[in-house]
Amino acid sequence: MKLKPVNSISGVTSKDFVRDYLNKGQPVVIKDFISKDSPCWTKWSYSYFKEIAGNEKIDIYGREEESQNHAASPPIGQMSLGEYLDTISREPTELRLFLFNLLKIRPELKKDIIYNDVTGGKVIQWLPYMFFGGEGSATRNHFDIDMSHVFISQFQGAKRIWLFPNDQSDLMYKLPYNFHSIANPKKSSEQDYPGLQYLDGYEAVIYPGDTLYMPAGWWHYIQYETEGYSISVRALANSVSEKLKGARNLFITRHFDDTMRKIFKNKWLDYKIEMAKKRASRAISKRIKG
Repeated sequence: MKLKPVNSISGVTSKDFVRDYLNKGQPVVIKDFISKDSPCWTKWSYSYFKEIAGNEKIDIYGREEESQNHAASPPIGQMSLGEYLDTISREPTELRLFLFNLLKIRPELKKDIIYNDVTGGKVIQWLPYMFFGGEGSATRNHFDIDMSHVFISQFQGAKRIWLFPNDQSDLMYKLPYNFHSIANPKKSSEQDYPGLQYLDGYEAVIYPGDTLYMPAGWWHYIQYETEGYSISVRALANSVSEKLKGARNLFITRHFDDTMRKIFKNKWLDYKIEMAKKRASRAISKRIKG
């Protein structure tokens, strides 16, 4: 597996960003996507979140390797937001908050963020999501079901993110009718999953104030170097075909997968794993032949 560092930019104009990154599907770290004048930088903290929403009950997510047969991992339990923040502050933990929307629970928080929208108005600012995680936690390797561009901004702690183009899906052992891989690019051995040795991607470590632009359809494996949280906003995919693919994933593919899983149970997962390995073998053969 080869990983190149993601370049960083600041002060880029919308015209240049759309031309050089958005239209080309080129990942980049933007240093000033969230304005330094935003109140969030001085106002937000775990103590503040506990004060305004500490009693809110939230879904907690754990190790995703244990839910390979699900398009989206189910939560493993609930606790209050205050209890969760105390937990990740106290010790390393694999517990995460997935697509958590504190900004919907407390919409006044949206006013604390000032975006420098380098897309020229394509970013959907009214639909932000927060992601919290403990030190050592990680997401499974996946791409986003809606095929949108993602801008993930770090607010506390550090995240290490590995990115891979969508055309390397077979080498990562993507499960058919799903949007994640059975191989873990960090933990799985190349002996068990030989396709991993042919991966060619990017690596970025983002800190507070950094925003990683992840192009539509790109795979990402996110690791929490420390406890912390980030916010992501999205922009629609460039082409009509990508938009249609996202709509198909949302409204057809995932529901078909749910139905087949209910009917055939573990046999459906066994079939998908077999197909993922066959597709990886074909992709490896193409790479070897040149």
